[in-house]
Amino acid sequence: QVQLMESGGGSVQAGGSLRLSCVASMYTVRTACMAWFRQAPGYERERVATIYAGFGNIYYADSVKGRFTISQDNTKNTLYLQMNSLKPEDTAMYYCAADVALPCGSRRNDYNYWGQGTQVTVSS
Repeated sequence: QVQLMESGGGSVQAGGSLRLSCVASMYTVRTACMAWFRQAPGYERERVATIYAGFGNIYYADSVKGRFTISQDNTKNTLYLQMNSLKPEDTAMYYCAADVALPCGSRRNDYNYWGQGTQVTVSS
């Protein structure tokens, strides 16, 4: 059974940094669309970043461009999200997601596999 396990969330002040990790088991990150989504209370789950290593395609939401970096380590079957210059509006539960369908989707329903989420809280 495919499992995705996130870690790295926490509480930081505005301007700080965090690195989220997502370890995939029974799944090969280099052959899949891997994504980070986030969901704040009262809001829809939104895509933050996507990577498909097979074509070198990377996507970022406008709200995080220049501040967040998505990457993966195929040897560790791990997806990362480096988050710099964090803002209070980045506060949310962050989820790792994966799917094999191409092109990489933008919606929650485009991804069949999800982690349990890791909380990121940014204070002003």
